[in-house]
Amino acid sequence: MNDADDDPPVERPDWSCQACGACCATAAAWPRFSLESEAEIARIPAAHVDDAAGRMRSVDDRCTALAGTVGTFTACTVYAVRPLVCRECQPGDPECLIARARWGL
Repeated sequence: MNDADDDPPVERPDWSCQACGACCATAAAWPRFSLESEAEIARIPAAHVDDAAGRMRSVDDRCTALAGTVGTFTACTVYAVRPLVCRECQPGDPECLIARARWGL
């Protein structure tokens, strides 16, 4: 009898957000502000906030706070004050996999 608990865990590749950045360059409507307070949003540099749309500013589906080249090396220039949705996104989660697929990563 084969118990599912005896199966070895599926090993995931060691994905680094800084070697990817796909989630930050996938859709103009993301990331949206959701549970952030006005004070939290005010800490994000105004150049990266699209107040009218309630989200981070983007150009060509890419968050303006993303520096670098997707799939090579990226960094969030507002990492310490990034929105909640960005904080919750984790390597290998469903949103990550969708973004990586879109970029062919």
